[in-house]
Amino acid sequence: MEKEIFKDLLKQNIQSCGFAFNAISDENISYRLNENTSSIGFIYRHIGETMCAFGYFFGIRTDVLNTTMGRQDEGQGKNLKESQELIEKGYSLLYKIIDDTQEEGWLAPVETPFFGTVSKARLFSHILYHNSYHAGQIALTLKRSNY
Repeated sequence: MEKEIFKDLLKQNIQSCGFAFNAISDENISYRLNENTSSIGFIYRHIGETMCAFGYFFGIRTDVLNTTMGRQDEGQGKNLKESQELIEKGYSLLYKIIDDTQEEGWLAPVETPFFGTVSKARLFSHILYHNSYHAGQIALTLKRSNY
């Protein structure tokens, strides 16, 4: 039952975020909300990188390099196809985590550098929140950008 619930939550995240993600194009990938904010491409790449790095907390290593987490936008994320592939890889990883985590494993504690010790279920919910938060930034930038 838990796997179906987590898969439903993930499917909804993909659908909800997809409204913003599917509107990203080569023409608007460099848009910024203002001169002090990151570009759409940087944020989009950041989402993909973060999902891929997230596997670490479930014992899954990644070959994806961190170019955005804790960094300034210096043009990372200009390659739309590459970022789309990171997003797809990240969502595939989340499905794998759901499939591989046993029911009792969702309550297992995991140490994080940002929340302290939390359950794997709580950490999983955070990555969905993180995706949605940044998808909202992208949507706002698409709607209001003057840069």
